Amino acid sequence: MSLAAFTAIYFVHLAAAMSPGPAVLLAARTSLREGFSRGIWLAVGIGLGAVIWAAAALFGLALVFKIAPALLTTLKFAGAAYLLWLAFKMWRHAGEPMDQDIAELPRARSIPRLVWLGVSTQLANPKPAVFFGTIFLTFIPPSAPGWAYAAILAIVMFNDAGWNVIVARIFSLEKTRRAYLNLKSVIERVFGGLLALLGLKLALT
Repeated sequence: MSLAAFTAIYFVHLAAAMSPGPAVLLAARTSLREGFSRGIWLAVGIGLGAVIWAAAALFGLALVFKIAPALLTTLKFAGAAYLLWLAFKMWRHAGEPMDQDIAELPRARSIPRLVWLGVSTQLANPKPAVFFGTIFLTFIPPSAPGWAYAAILAIVMFNDAGWNVIVARIFSLEKTRRAYLNLKSVIERVFGGLLALLGLKLALT
């Protein structure tokens, strides 16, 4: 593969990673509530989830979806249900007070749970599979060597995890966090509502 092909893959996928969606929303919320270091672990999970979708596309999942579209429909509804469940939890607990001592928060949710939340949120949305199986694959020649696949998956991990680390940093800043604490219930309900809308959009498109 040429450098031009890798460059195209990098920027096309970076644009997709930066587009607002459930993963970015949860990265922002987690960092607001639990701090930057916790947001990093969620971002790692989001990156791993994207790598799983990309690897599946590289190894033929897009063809499976084309042959059996009912499978994609099932995944869409399952993913939408998961996002709506997360939205319900956000909305339900929006009015509860939050411990303002970030140092105590890591005990409440383990690092593996944060990573898994990132992975599961990414896998709940099959739209990345469609992206990787269509636009993404057009830049990869059928004769691409094995090392090129490894490099492409590394790009996916870097872009998805890296962008969500940036999101985590922005939303973990003290000024941002103080504003959140002053408007916690409103912001939580907005986040919950946006996540619910994303779930409904997934189910209906």
